[in-house]
Amino acid sequence: MQLLTSSIGRKILMAITGLFMVLFVIVHLLGNSSVFAGPGGLNAYAEHLHSMPLPIIAAFRAVMLVVICVHIWFGIQLTIENSGGRPQQYAVKATQKATFASENMIWTGLLLLAFIVYHLLQFTFRVTPDVAAFAGQVPGNVFGMVVTSFKNFFVTFIYAAAMVTLFLHLSHGVQSFFQTLGWNNDRVQPGITKAGTLVALVLFLGFVAIPLTIFAGILKG
Repeated sequence: MQLLTSSIGRKILMAITGLFMVLFVIVHLLGNSSVFAGPGGLNAYAEHLHSMPLPIIAAFRAVMLVVICVHIWFGIQLTIENSGGRPQQYAVKATQKATFASENMIWTGLLLLAFIVYHLLQFTFRVTPDVAAFAGQVPGNVFGMVVTSFKNFFVTFIYAAAMVTLFLHLSHGVQSFFQTLGWNNDRVQPGITKAGTLVALVLFLGFVAIPLTIFAGILKG
């Protein structure tokens, strides 16, 4: 219980749940990259996911929901504490220059939450207007659905903006993970900062390439 009530405990749980979500994002990108293999690639990937036993899918979704809720709940609590002037506590204190990303973690996090809800409504539940023609098809022609959706300028803009938000959140979040667990110091901090930015940049480029190449007509259905 002390882990849940102390500031450092909440930071550690934030770091652990954050790491879990980063790993999921990496796997998600690897799977989504099958879109560049054409209809056969993405549709086969979608079929593989839907062929998994329902209990496994349900358990995974439940775990992800808990992880996200814990991350958000403690993130809000820590933001309120910090805004109230309470000192930040880390396993090892390190001087970290404030950046736009670090000062707006709560807002980029909430924007990403809104995007996740939109993303699920669009490609999982298929209730948004751009994918209405694919509703009820499970999994159906996922490649066609994705291409149809990203031909829409506003949908592509939403995804591009969301990936910028993801970049900002992760560029600070990755380095914050090491600081929270006390795995950094003044000597290694510059390298950790660069590593965090690099991870965020690779994920940003990987994800944003999908809607942009489709909208530009490079990747066609």
